[in-house]
Amino acid sequence: MTLLDLTPRVNVSEKLSTLPVVIIGAGPIGLATAANLAERDIDFVVLEAGDRVAHSVREWGHTRLFSPWRHLVDPVARRLLERRGWELPAPDRAPSGTELAELYVAPLAELPEIAGRVRTGVEVLAVSRDGMDRTRTRGRADTPFLVRTRDRSGEVDELAARAVIDASGTYTSPNQLSSSGLELLGMGDIADRVTPALPDVLGRDRERFAGKSVTVVGAGHSAANTLLALVTLAREEPGTSVTWMIRNRQAVRVSSSPDDQLTGRAHLGSRVDRAVQRGDVTMVDGFEIIRARRADDRVQLVGHRGGDVVTHDTDVVVNATGFRPNLDMLREIRLDLDEIVEAPRRLAPLIDPNVHSCGTVEPHGFRELTHPEHGFFIVGMKSYGRAPTFLLATGYEQVRSVTAWLAGDMGAAQQVELVLPATGVCSTDQVSGGGCCS
Repeated sequence: MTLLDLTPRVNVSEKLSTLPVVIIGAGPIGLATAANLAERDIDFVVLEAGDRVAHSVREWGHTRLFSPWRHLVDPVARRLLERRGWELPAPDRAPSGTELAELYVAPLAELPEIAGRVRTGVEVLAVSRDGMDRTRTRGRADTPFLVRTRDRSGEVDELAARAVIDASGTYTSPNQLSSSGLELLGMGDIADRVTPALPDVLGRDRERFAGKSVTVVGAGHSAANTLLALVTLAREEPGTSVTWMIRNRQAVRVSSSPDDQLTGRAHLGSRVDRAVQRGDVTMVDGFEIIRARRADDRVQLVGHRGGDVVTHDTDVVVNATGFRPNLDMLREIRLDLDEIVEAPRRLAPLIDPNVHSCGTVEPHGFRELTHPEHGFFIVGMKSYGRAPTFLLATGYEQVRSVTAWLAGDMGAAQQVELVLPATGVCSTDQVSGGGCCS
């Protein structure tokens, strides 16, 4: 089998059949994968770096999703939950991240079919083949995967697996503030004044922003949510000012189209537009950041704007420039990724944010997610690479198809179906403009 031979091969050798499937990440997609494997009686282990399931979701738990509950629950997971008396919350209401974690993901992780197989506080450091680096081919597909981990105590261990499904997401690997995509020059000097996307402005992070000049960098929905929270804070805390900095001349941001079936998204867009028009938010467009430095205990961003070198002074910077997949732990895995968005090559044209919105992505499954490394899949938000057009419903169909393939059920694996809400225009000239389909 050559490096680029993606022909399906579902038979599992006797050596591999006794090993579990390792799922990286215990968020909604990782645990949906677990549910699908449990229903098919395939052994698995879920490894979660955080101390609790849905750790990343809880980090932005104060933020409300755009999708209503009926689009947020995996069908197989729902069946398993309902057998234990669980009921779907209000189907047409969009929950917060905390509600998604507490009312759905946590109960899912507590099911008897899943609970004993979830390990929290376990970080995956690397994935390889047992005794094989990526250059060795002979017998590779029949050789167990080796998953190297580190637990809370710092102990490093290794786990053998028949297959690996990476559902670790992208929240912990944001894009850089610099327009070049490289780490911002001077970042070390201002790191204590930079916060990640979706801070809890009105809650746990309030003191960091109150009475400060705050600059939000990024043109997506993460930026929009933070801007609106800051506008509210500015009304309550004198001295708080809000600036929105984008690299393009026109913000590639939230849809405010009445045709958007995710009404929360359209409402968000309208509110941001009005905030800018009222002067509650100062727009700085066409600013390409190239450097940062400390200046009189403030942050000074240096950039190009209209051909000139200009500066912008602020107290706090919110990095809402979007996310990218962390591929460091996969250096010994044979991947086939698109050069632009870093998604699986067959998937990339279907999710290109220059062409597609969240609701125009075609159904796809194991075929589009297959890599040259037999038995290895990236699913969920991470499978979209740098494209910000992911919806949970898409990820659930991905894992349904992948688990069917692992079970040898080629009919189910190949039959991919997906009905998504029309979500308006979500495309961008810069794929790093921030998430648009949260």
